[in-house]
Amino acid sequence: MELNGWEMWVGEAITKLHSLKILRSLRPILQSASIPNPDDQFRVFDAPNKWDRASVELQISQSTFHKWLHDLPSSGDDNDVVYENVRAADEADEEFKKLIVFSGNDYLGLSSHPMVRDAATKAAQEHGMGPRGSALICGYTSYHRLLESSLASLKRKEDCLLCPTGFSANMAFMTAVGNIGRIIAGRKPSKDDRIAIFSDSLNHASIIDGVRLAEKQGNAVAFVYRHCDMCHLDELLSNCPLKKRVVVTDSLFSMDGDFAPMVELAKLRKKHGFLFVIDDAHATFVCGQNGGGAAEMFDCEDDVDISIGTLSKAAGCHGGFIACSKMWKLLIQSSGRAFIFSTSTPVPVAAAAHASVIVAKKESWRRTAIQQRMHEFRALTGIPVESHIISLVVGSEEKALRASRHLLKLGFHITAIRPPTVPPNSCRLRVTLSAVHTIDDIRKLRNALAECVDLKEIQVFSTSCYSKL
Repeated sequence: MELNGWEMWVGEAITKLHSLKILRSLRPILQSASIPNPDDQFRVFDAPNKWDRASVELQISQSTFHKWLHDLPSSGDDNDVVYENVRAADEADEEFKKLIVFSGNDYLGLSSHPMVRDAATKAAQEHGMGPRGSALICGYTSYHRLLESSLASLKRKEDCLLCPTGFSANMAFMTAVGNIGRIIAGRKPSKDDRIAIFSDSLNHASIIDGVRLAEKQGNAVAFVYRHCDMCHLDELLSNCPLKKRVVVTDSLFSMDGDFAPMVELAKLRKKHGFLFVIDDAHATFVCGQNGGGAAEMFDCEDDVDISIGTLSKAAGCHGGFIACSKMWKLLIQSSGRAFIFSTSTPVPVAAAAHASVIVAKKESWRRTAIQQRMHEFRALTGIPVESHIISLVVGSEEKALRASRHLLKLGFHITAIRPPTVPPNSCRLRVTLSAVHTIDDIRKLRNALAECVDLKEIQVFSTSCYSKL
């Protein structure tokens, strides 16, 4: 099979959808001439500012703190008494517990950036919240198109499809790719025309659910390869008789903090001719010289066919996207149900996310800073961390919960990750670093960790290979 086989199949599917008059179109509604373009209208900064700390510092009521500390169930109404007398609560410092966040996904600290806030505020004031409906009806505006264009440029892809969430982006893509055989044939595909989807055993839940759905519909067959095991993947690919093959993987695994072997995957793509898809949620904006993600960092952007991502992590906003060719975009927007039947992203959120894309690229010091925090954490703990996601495996649930509670007492927000998110006896503390953490934060965290775990014996991440499909 030639590498351009997928272009042929996607083209056939689009032609069939067009003949059936169900090829859907996106037509942006013009919102305002005041949309922030060109990009140089954004004010950027070359060092941390006071507002950055808002992304790694928070405060909770004493009621919430004590319920959390004793692992008591809560429906979220802990602060009702505080809301009833906000002024009195503000004047009484003892009403709140201040915490440093080492568990969030706002890796660059952009959620509190003034340009991001201003973009959302201006769009809300001029246009309200929106949207008016799904993107295919009347919820797709010039703000959404501008965001898509900026993401396509960042990912070095021809185009991009904006989705309401990263989860829906993966679901939309998986169901769309699974439907190709059915669309071309006009019926349930034969066994030989099904899509073979090869998925890393530790892929994100949204990929797993998407693959399961495609398989349940009879459109695809799932193959799970051992975590980052290229020999196993090569063996599965070599023994697979199906022509239409997809390999999908997280680029940076959210619960383990390790990278997929991107270079090796690119080599296997050349050998087997599969469609190479990555979920770049945790690497986008953080990795690579321009923030293009793991593919840019490992210099294999041209080998990645589809790059799926989110705007709810390093962008500090909300939403998901699929960076791809124009043909793939047409197919997904016409057959990806999670996209078709979802209300579009609110206009202020799209405006804020576009500001984040620009700021993240221009304020390169944030990527440098997060790399420095990783270096400091390695130096202070002796733990050879691989990324800004640090998975400290402690073993049992009891150990993980006890350590998390101890850290909470000391003023650190770090959650214990337990089954079913991770396998039994591999419970862990998931520590995430931010560009706006300081060396002092890292030192204090190291000292706090030393009080509740043995840093010399800690595992950085679990290497156990298990299938969740």
